Amino acid sequence: MSVGPAKSAPQRIVLEGRYVRLEPLEKRHAADLLAASTGEGVPERYRWLFEYAPTTLDEAEDFVERMNAGPDRFVAVVDKISGRALGRQGWMRIFPEHASIEIGGVYWGPEMARSRLSTEALYLFARHAFEDLGYRRFEWKCNNRNEPSKAAALRFGFQFEGVFRQDRIVKGESRDTAWYSMIDGEWPGIRSEYERWLDAGNFEEDGVQKTKLRVGG
Repeated sequence: MSVGPAKSAPQRIVLEGRYVRLEPLEKRHAADLLAASTGEGVPERYRWLFEYAPTTLDEAEDFVERMNAGPDRFVAVVDKISGRALGRQGWMRIFPEHASIEIGGVYWGPEMARSRLSTEALYLFARHAFEDLGYRRFEWKCNNRNEPSKAAALRFGFQFEGVFRQDRIVKGESRDTAWYSMIDGEWPGIRSEYERWLDAGNFEEDGVQKTKLRVGG
């Protein structure tokens, strides 16, 4: 069967959701991201990232500059109620010629982790990749010792593909990388379940879900 490339790499545009807005990462987001990088649970989340948590505004601004100077394309995840950036995520391994792309560099701060905000942030990336840009493959990767990330990948509907042994050296430690993906043929069913789960009627007034997302194992 003949297949073609994706339309393009992701551009610096805003992706609007019901609960979050994904904005191209800029220095104006640095103060919010610094605030989201403090508090309970933060060290464990940053343990698995390539960088350490920023401790000053200069460090947060430097991260923004470095990300925007590289090949990846990062966005801030902005809570539409507060208007604050509560996390960030990036487009990585961008291969339009193969119609394959990854969500990576994910940091969802304590206020948005394991909530409808993080789920919608993932959904907006997947929908844009498959439907707007025509990608065939959407990837998720993590340290094979990062059990919360592995569980999240399955919850979000990614399929486990295997482990690349001694794939990276991160913060002086050897990293085995667990690979996950979802593909375009799976997306229509996954999208329907995301939209059912993200509907406002599926949440109590305090944001607690009434039913679980059922797209993964």
